[in-house]
Formats: sequence, structure tokens, C-alpha cells
Amino acid sequence: MYRIGPIGRKSNFHNREKCLIGLVLATLCFLCFGGIFLLPDNFGGDRVLRVYKQFQKAGPEIFIPAPPLAKHAPKDQDPHFMNDRQKLQAKIKEELGEIMDKPQLQKDNAMDNSEDAGDDADNGSPQQFDDTAPGGGGGGAGDEQGAAPPVNGQSKKSRNSNNNNNDDIAAVLDNNNLPLGNVNLQMPLGGHADGDVSVEEKRQKVKEMMQHAWENYKLYAWGKNELRPLSQRAHIGSIFGSQELGATIIDGLDTLYIMGLENEYKEGRDWIERKFSLDNVTADLSVFETNIRFIGGLLTMYAFTGDALYKDKAQHVADKLLPAFQTPTGIPYGLVNPKTGMSKNYGWASGASSILSEFGTLHLEFSYLSDITGNPLYKERVQTIRQILKDIEKPKGLYPNFLNPKTGKWGQLHMSLGALGDSFYEYLLKAWIQSGQTDEEARQMFDEAMVAIIDKMVRTSPNGLTYVSDLKFDRLEHKMDHLACFAGGLFALGANTRQNEHTEKFMNIGKGITNTCHESYIRTTTHLGPEAFRFSEAAEARALKSNEKYYILRPETVESYFVLWRLTHDQKYRDWGWDAVQALEQHCRTPHGYSGIKNVYQEVPQKDDVQQSFFLAETLKYLYLLFSDDSLIPLDEWVFNTEAHPLPVKGANIYYRQAASTSAAATNAS
Repeated sequence: MYRIGPIGRKSNFHNREKCLIGLVLATLCFLCFGGIFLLPDNFGGDRVLRVYKQFQKAGPEIFIPAPPLAKHAPKDQDPHFMNDRQKLQAKIKEELGEIMDKPQLQKDNAMDNSEDAGDDADNGSPQQFDDTAPGGGGGGAGDEQGAAPPVNGQSKKSRNSNNNNNDDIAAVLDNNNLPLGNVNLQMPLGGHADGDVSVEEKRQKVKEMMQHAWENYKLYAWGKNELRPLSQRAHIGSIFGSQELGATIIDGLDTLYIMGLENEYKEGRDWIERKFSLDNVTADLSVFETNIRFIGGLLTMYAFTGDALYKDKAQHVADKLLPAFQTPTGIPYGLVNPKTGMSKNYGWASGASSILSEFGTLHLEFSYLSDITGNPLYKERVQTIRQILKDIEKPKGLYPNFLNPKTGKWGQLHMSLGALGDSFYEYLLKAWIQSGQTDEEARQMFDEAMVAIIDKMVRTSPNGLTYVSDLKFDRLEHKMDHLACFAGGLFALGANTRQNEHTEKFMNIGKGITNTCHESYIRTTTHLGPEAFRFSEAAEARALKSNEKYYILRPETVESYFVLWRLTHDQKYRDWGWDAVQALEQHCRTPHGYSGIKNVYQEVPQKDDVQQSFFLAETLKYLYLLFSDDSLIPLDEWVFNTEAHPLPVKGANIYYRQAASTSAAATNAS
């Protein structure tokens, strides 16, 4: 009896289970077949295809487990950290959310005529990257295979024919009717390979370095200012603090464009369009740094593409800086709060003075902004600064580093072509170049300042190294900053652009300073240059103090290599640049980006865990251009701001894009 009962109950349950399973299967079949005919229009075939493509773009990373956290940054103690899977999921949700929420378009408007056109529409960018343009291409197969670049002898018409209105543009060029105003054309991407295969391999290596820096910034610090590659998080101790301004995005965007990194460029443009604004920023921002990185980067992209987004954003930033100019003299304060408009100077700056290299490094950007917007206000602000500096008495013909914005008088008599002074002199020469060599006032001020610096501050060491020393109260310090290494290219550019009694001297000093900065590199264990180096009986071109031995991915030395290469084509400058690339790869590269180092004289130096935005904006750009054909950003058509953002030369560059009203006013005035 014990066995009969249970067996009978088991048999009855089995029959009921069969019925239940059959009912479930029937229900599933009904739902599946019914869904095919009854799904709403929002899940039409082309919508499903678009969503599928977005997942396809995400790549296989979605199925890869997140890497382990850094040992010193446990997840439960790091509010800024997001692991790979979480970040990717958030990114997919953000990018697909708009697609999923929008109603489906009608069939004749839902997609373009091809699947590729549909992809471009999803991206939200108005730019089209023309692979057929001379020297163009998006860094894809054509670029990698070394397609023939344009040569130096090509006309501007053939070199810059990447547009949909070639006949109109050709007519403009033939009539020498520059600038083009609002004609919408786009500078070609990528291309411009050097004819030497070994040089092209070096160029592709620099491009890969840029991709490595960008991808890790995107993965661990997207939208923040800079990356901490060792900690795998955002760097919130930068000059822009914890404000989410995307400094690396805006600073590095033109480098991505020049290298032909199309997808990365579109990512950056999309972030700027959707996220970038200073409206709610309550921190004090550096007027100087915000100008050279943000306004400069945005203006370059406007010149490259004609995309009004960049012009509008640049004007937005400039307007936020204008309250800093509200001083008795018109010399701006160094810091401004974009939200409140309150401005001030650094407390340490010689009695709260303004700094020469900061208020003197606004002219290129503000002048160009006035020209492309038709608003003269920006140029008027920097012209006021110019007039004060032109008229003020200069001790021994030199410009001290500090000026009181209230009294218009100099602060302490400290002169430098390095920190606190450097880019003021750079912008005197480059304002003249940018103007099409019509701003004679700027050129005269530059020549006079350089002659005084040569006389009072440039010296030669016992072993023949040329250097430019700081001058403090009539006493030479015999120390040169890494920042001053840009002066090699500056002197050479001054010599190359005008023949006069100073030409030969300027060129010799430019070459000499560049050689000295190279010596400061190769005399270290890492072959990377220290932040400052001294000249004495004990040592030459060598840092002696511990706080001078660090290297933070600075660009100034390779900048001079690039300029001297373009002007002389002396092979040594490319050799020196490649040595710097190898040193960066050995000592600064990490699995998650690039880092500065704390002591260039150690065999295994400790890293500082910061990937500076200027590494992408300047260092990698100058290295890439060093190994490119001269037709990529030619020096007779472009002038680099002090953050290496190229701005077009007026009257010589079809991308100047001067506003029609401004152009007409200039014509009437002449």
C-alpha cells in the first residue's frame, strides 16, 4: 500500500503537467506570430537596424569583464571611479536613449540613400569626411597605405579642394579674393604623408600614441578635464579644478582632425554640442588658459570646418571672460568667475599684478573672433592692451613680468622669456603674421623686444651653448626654463618671415637655443628634458634642484624641432624628435595613457599620474607634423597659437572665414 498510493499520485500529476506545458507553448507561439503583425511603428525595421548598428559600434568590449581596480584606489573608496562595464552601459544608454525615444520618421525621411549615410545621420555631425580629397581621408586604409600626398609646389586650389563647390572656390582663388567669408568648405583630413616610408612609419607611431591617450581619457575621464592614467580616474587637481569642462576634448580635437581620426573627432564634436557650456561654472577660471585652450581650440575647428557650432561656442567663452577686462586701465585680471563675472588677480603675483604672459597672450584669438563674428569688441579689448604696452616706459627696452591693472605701472623688475613672460613675445610676432604682415606695430614691438633680450639676457656658456636667462633686478640668474625652449622656433620664425639687419642673428640664436634644449634632453638618463636647467661652472644644461627635475609632457622643445625642420629641412631635427618619441614611450607610457615623470635623471623615474591636455594639443601634434609633408598646415598659411592651435593667416588662407560685414568694412576703409 505504501507504494501504490504514491505511484498513483505521480501518474495523475504527469498528465496535468503535460497540459500546462502545452498551454504555455501555445501561448508563446501566439505571442511570437502576433508580435510580427501587431508591433507598433516605433519598432519598425529600419529603427531596429539603427539600434543594432549602435550596439555593433560598441564593439566586443561589452562582453569583456572590467579590469581590476588600481590597488591604491579601491572601488568602495572611490566615488569618481566607474568600471568599464558600467561606463560602457551608461554610454550606450545615453547614446541610444534618443534613438529609442524618438518617433519613427516616414520612410522617405527615415534614412539616407545608403547605410553609411544613415550612420552619419546617427552621429549628429554635419561634417562629411571626403576620402577623395587631395591628402584627405579619415586615417583609414588610404592613409595607412601611404597614398601620394600633395607636394609643396601644388597650388592652393588643388591642395584645398575638399568641398562640394569646387568651381566657386576655384573662381575665388583665381581672383585672389581672400578671405572667403561664409563660404562653407572643409579642410581635408589625414593624408600628407612624407615620401620616405621610414618617416611615414614614425608618423603613424605618433598617431597611435594619440589614439592611446584619447581612448583611455574617454574610458576613465570622459567629460572631465584631464586623465590620471595610473589611478584610472579624472584629474580634478588641474588648473580647471573639478569643473567638468572637457578640457582634453576641446584641446585635443584639432589634433584628432589633423591626424584623420574621424570617429574620435565626431565623439568630441558631439560632446561639445551637447554638453559644453560655462553658464553654470562657479569656479575662478584662468583667463589666459581658458583663452588659449578653449577659445583657441574652438576657433581652429571653425577655421577647419566652417561649422558654426565652434564659432558660437568660442564667442560664448569669450563673453564669459570679458568682465575680467573691466579695470581702470583695460589690462584684464587673471581670474574670472563665469557665473558671477567677479574677477581678480593671483595673490602671489607681485602685489596682485596681472602677468605679462597672460594678458599679453589674447591677441590672436580675440582678433580672429572679431573678424569671424563681425563684432569689433573683442579686438578692441586686446588693442587696448597693445597700446598700453607700446606707450609705457620699458626699463632698458625690456618688459617686466608684472603690471598693475589699476595703476598701469610695472611690478617687480623680473624679466623672462620663460615662465611669466614667454608667450607675450610670441604673440607680437604671430599677430603680425596672422594679419598678413600688415600689423607693423606688432612686428616693430617684437623686433625691438628681441634685440633688447639678446643684449641683456641671451648668453653663451663656456662650452658654446646658447641660452636665454631670467633677469631679476639687473642680475642674471643663468637658468633657463623648459617653457623658454619655444624661443628657438620663435627666433627662427622671426628671421624667416622678414629680411632685415636682425635676420642672421635671429636665425643663429634660434638654432642655438634649440640645440641647447636638445642637450638638456640627452644629458638626462631618460632623454626627456627637465622643467628648468642651469649654467654654472659645475654643470651646463642640467637641473640642479630637485624641484626642477620633473617632466610633465611639455611640448616646447619639440615645437622648436618642428619649426626648425620646416624652415631648414635639416635631418637632425627629425632625428631629435624621434628620440623624444622613443623616450616618451619608454618612460611616460602606461597601459591607460601617458604620465609625466618626477625625475628625468633616474633610470626608472616615478610617474606623476597626470596626462596633461596639452600633451594631446601640442606635444603629439608637433611630433605628427614633424614627420608629415610640409603641405600639412603650411607655415605661410597658418600660425599656431601658444597652445598649438593653428589659426589661418589673413589674405593667404582660404579658411580665414572673415564675416561678410567685417570684410566689407575693411574694403570700404581701404
